[in-house]
Amino acid sequence: MKKISYQISFGLMILIIGVLLLLRTTGIYDTGELLIYTPSLFVLFGIYILIRSRFRRVGTPFFLIVLFGTFQLIVLEIVTVDTIQDWWPLLIILAGLWILIRKLRFSSEEKEDRSNSDRTKIRSILGGVENINTSNNFKGGEIFTLFGGAELNLKLAEVKDTSEIKIVVLFGGTEIIVPENWNVNIDVFPILGGVEDKRSVVNADKEKPDLKITGFVGFGGFTLKN
Repeated sequence: MKKISYQISFGLMILIIGVLLLLRTTGIYDTGELLIYTPSLFVLFGIYILIRSRFRRVGTPFFLIVLFGTFQLIVLEIVTVDTIQDWWPLLIILAGLWILIRKLRFSSEEKEDRSNSDRTKIRSILGGVENINTSNNFKGGEIFTLFGGAELNLKLAEVKDTSEIKIVVLFGGTEIIVPENWNVNIDVFPILGGVEDKRSVVNADKEKPDLKITGFVGFGGFTLKN
């Protein structure tokens, strides 16, 4: 059974929220009682990422669960804003501990991923990541940016067949640098964001693209350069 991608799951979630809003604004049906539970959709999305990744991806789902879980508790008046103001530094402490533990446990794995790995996986949350890939058989990967920035440099990489990079940019920016001789197909959907192709040379002579870039950008930007 084929697994549902993160992009499809997130898209379905946004679709549900949009339908609920449309029903209410048009007067077809009052969905106000349902809309107050929309933060829980983001919490469920974070839990889904945890389970699907077998708890190897912790940072992004942790951020979603804590942020929108807290917002849901406030909306339901289970906790007050004053309580959050007293305890919010605890989130900084937990984030710092997670960063330290991750660096200590996965530093060797990260160095390999940033060198000649055929597939790249970049996550940038509240920070910046720069990745230079030198693979001689680059096959693609994933880039997730949340309140941060990510740069993937493929100028020294080679492809033997069409590769694909899936990107998700939320409140941040992602930049991919490709060789001048690559034919690149961009299929990125912006939601209150921007997608720019700033290549000085655009190679479209080949029958099929060397690289496909798919995904979406929400409240952020994506740039392609050579």
